[in-house]
Amino acid sequence: MRDAETGAALLAWYDRHARVLPWRVGPADRAAGKRPDPYRVWLSEVMLQQTTVAAVRSYFHRFTTLWPDVAALAAAPDAAVMEAWAGLGYYARARNLLACARAVAADHGGVFPATEAGLRALPGIGPYTAAAIAAIAQDEPAVVVDGNVERVVARLFAHPEPLPRAKPALTALAARLTPRHRPGDHAQAMMDLGATICTPRAPACGICPLAGFCAARVQGMAADLPRKSAKPAKPTRQGIAYVVRRADGAVLLETRPPKGLLGGMPGFPGTDWAEAPDPAPPIAAHWRPAPVGVRHTFTHFHLHLAVHLAKVGATAAPARGAFVPAADFRPAALPTLMRKVWDAAQVELDDAAQSDAAVPIARNP
Repeated sequence: MRDAETGAALLAWYDRHARVLPWRVGPADRAAGKRPDPYRVWLSEVMLQQTTVAAVRSYFHRFTTLWPDVAALAAAPDAAVMEAWAGLGYYARARNLLACARAVAADHGGVFPATEAGLRALPGIGPYTAAAIAAIAQDEPAVVVDGNVERVVARLFAHPEPLPRAKPALTALAARLTPRHRPGDHAQAMMDLGATICTPRAPACGICPLAGFCAARVQGMAADLPRKSAKPAKPTRQGIAYVVRRADGAVLLETRPPKGLLGGMPGFPGTDWAEAPDPAPPIAAHWRPAPVGVRHTFTHFHLHLAVHLAKVGATAAPARGAFVPAADFRPAALPTLMRKVWDAAQVELDDAAQSDAAVPIARNP
């Protein structure tokens, strides 16, 4: 393959067809001397991990409005950042975001390191994110490889090895294409090509700027690459979420442990997520099940939650969590799973007061 010609064709296409994204400095702006802001590049790359561009746009706008630079984000309260992140998923990213912002503010004078190696030393920044910031914001010829780039490279070189085993080989092949001139534009061009033309299904080879260089197209196998190893079936776990509303409208919430799934996020008390959860409720009450449960999928397992409901008096004391006054309760600040729980519960809670005839399905001793 003619690597230099391939790269030149890609950049020429990017100069005409680059996606307009709120965190990006486009080719025309770069030509006029505008430089990408490392903070905005970093923020967007963290948000885009395992999340679509469409989902990230509004969150990126919210974060940059609330915290326009890394110093502002570093000074933000944890709870405010977690609330602003709610619904975007993979909440460890938000915790890493804060840790990284505070390290940049405290240890680097509010300035991101200028090299890939320096970026890798920051908390929460892995090889891909460090390479992306270094290439896009610092013009370092770092090799940026995400899922889009893996797909483009696998097809260009007709690399048959399945993912994830193929990752080192695909990174080496991507390095062959990475230029010393305009490495950031090259990285973004590869991403754009994979997102808009060299798509997972039905790639638009007829309009691809690299069609003449693509070995998989010549062999008639572009749509079959990259190959992927079979994934093991996800297990299903069970649990119970307890939704309690006090007579004055306050709702019982607890903050989840800082590490683990939904770490540091507010939510409804519940059982462990296991094959046979222990149904220990957080407060003594008459409980009834909501007619509809909640289904949610995490990276490694499916979760089925039963939702148990109760209304309690003004003096009821929970064993876990704390009551949040009705005026302060914001369902939008909950992670997606907990919003599903609330949706399943609120119709029943609003329908009628808990009656004496309600069946007590669990009670604290």
